[in-house]
Amino acid sequence: MKSIVYEGVHKVAVSNQPKPKLKSPTDAILRVTTTGICGSDLHIYDGRTALDKGTVVGHEIMGVIDEVGEAVPSIKTGDRVVLPFNISCGFCLNCHRGDTHACLTTNPDTAGAAYGYAGMGPYKGGQAEFVLVPYADFNCLKLPGTPGDEWEDDFLLLSDVFPTGYHATELAHVSPGKTVAIFGAGPVGCWLLTARS
Repeated sequence: MKSIVYEGVHKVAVSNQPKPKLKSPTDAILRVTTTGICGSDLHIYDGRTALDKGTVVGHEIMGVIDEVGEAVPSIKTGDRVVLPFNISCGFCLNCHRGDTHACLTTNPDTAGAAYGYAGMGPYKGGQAEFVLVPYADFNCLKLPGTPGDEWEDDFLLLSDVFPTGYHATELAHVSPGKTVAIFGAGPVGCWLLTARS
């Protein structure tokens, strides 16, 4: 399969990689239909975050389920899904507390895991034709419609931009009538401008 890999500061390349295979009965394989480039991917590209050469990048991912493990009851082949950028098990102490960004199960080196990002576990990114989805029941959000329809780009925002902006407004207790200063002109900042007005 074709994938985008990190080759060094200001250098990425298209690379042929093996198609992922199920490693666990709780896994799924996603055929990627849409991905995004996150501002945090630019930290890697600009050399501000160390990443091993040859790593498949990308953590804003959606597509159609190509294959599921035998222990995945809620997702089936052909389902259209979006993946959150962080990978979580759904059953560890932190996941039960709602702190899925700090999952204790998915990364052998530290709390928290993500697709194709420095220090976030052994997972390949989604700038590829296919991606392995661990704990598919917990990490796949089913979507309506069909790939390539009018909502494709909007649904991709559920992978990172929308939840990041929403979480920021929740942490800051933003509500109608409050005055808020937003620093940054990216999509998260733009979402914040309209979210609570």
